[in-house]
Amino acid sequence: MASVVDSIRSESPEKRQKFIIEALVGAFGDLLKTVPDAIRGKFRKMAASAFAFYRGSAALFYADMARDDEAFTDDKTSRIWIQGDLHAENFGTYMNSAGMFVFDVNDFDEAYVGPFTWDVKRLAASLALIGYQKALSDAEIREMIATAARSYVAQVKQFAKSAETSNFALVVANTSGKLTELLQQTRLSTRVSLLDRLTTIENYDRRITLTKHTQAVDKKTRSNVEKAFQQYLETIPPKKRMSGLSYTIKDVAMSRGFGIGSAGVRVFTLLLEGPTQALENDIILSMKQARTAAPSRVITDKNIHQYFKHNGHRTVVSQRALQAHADPWLGYTMLDGEGQLVAEVSPYEGELEWDDINKMDDILELLRYLGQATAKVHCTADVDSDQTLVPFSTDQAIQKVLAGREEAFVKAMVDFGEQYGAAARDDHRLFVDAFRNHLFPGL
Repeated sequence: MASVVDSIRSESPEKRQKFIIEALVGAFGDLLKTVPDAIRGKFRKMAASAFAFYRGSAALFYADMARDDEAFTDDKTSRIWIQGDLHAENFGTYMNSAGMFVFDVNDFDEAYVGPFTWDVKRLAASLALIGYQKALSDAEIREMIATAARSYVAQVKQFAKSAETSNFALVVANTSGKLTELLQQTRLSTRVSLLDRLTTIENYDRRITLTKHTQAVDKKTRSNVEKAFQQYLETIPPKKRMSGLSYTIKDVAMSRGFGIGSAGVRVFTLLLEGPTQALENDIILSMKQARTAAPSRVITDKNIHQYFKHNGHRTVVSQRALQAHADPWLGYTMLDGEGQLVAEVSPYEGELEWDDINKMDDILELLRYLGQATAKVHCTADVDSDQTLVPFSTDQAIQKVLAGREEAFVKAMVDFGEQYGAAARDDHRLFVDAFRNHLFPGL
């Protein structure tokens, strides 16, 4: 079976451009009709660079993966929990449910069940794009991808040897360099600073600050949100439930997502009382319409599709299966017939940004951690994960297909990342040309 890059290279620019348009319209067609301005803004951000385009075009990546050769998967490793959009900026810091500041994979909106190689490949190609954007040499880019892949392989092997994997975490005590700086910076964040930024105090109580992006809701909408919230409470694992006071709703507002990943998606912000009536302990939750996961568009297994009640349920089940010590506020519900993801807007989240990371030593050290973090999501789960869709030890399954083929796997990831990264740069030019010449319906 020919590789997907060979297939892309054999296509005419016109045919490839049509394929790109069809993949993106298939993913965002409903939003193109209902909120075209939001998608127009998303596409403008994607037009800024090849990496920004890659971040916003997971649907295209999986349309390609559906016709790619998978040499390192078998019946088990072709159906494990994957993060689904594992590019180099979908890592960051947060405070886990055990109270520890950790560095890990974040953003599980595209999480699903599929080949473990898809996550590693998506990461590899993103590293090629970042390296190219930094004007690094081809040899340096290959070293970047190889470093992350080798670290992944080594960590999977370590997990397969250990009877206990859930305690592994990248924290201040076992990291160094740029990653430790990011973790330490996150520790300086406070709940009060987040509340002061997003709320105001009126008549001795907090209210969500209204802006041109954040709007008040009418009585009917608030009532519907409150009903959905009551359903959400039932999806919180018993061990993570707090006192009834914590879940008292004080205010509700609505906005539309405007980032590359969530452009146009309806988001409700809920201000809660929190564990005490002290204003400094108020909690902010996000109730966001969950979208169809990009990998699910090319996975044909009905057993996987039918396992999930809706996309909010799919996102939560996936995150608990991928992340040890998941957010204690994490849950799901239904609102206006659409699945919703509910999670805390945490003051302790720090995003990994690559703009100021330019020395090769710093880059390679960080990529070793990214490899470990990727292995961690494939091999660990939250204690409250009760999924039955992947009923086997994933670390053992992945180790079995990699054993004795570690360097072949690393080489395959390097080759794919380098080649697909180059294809993504070409795709970016075709995308910009299609966007500016109004080839997308509705734009």
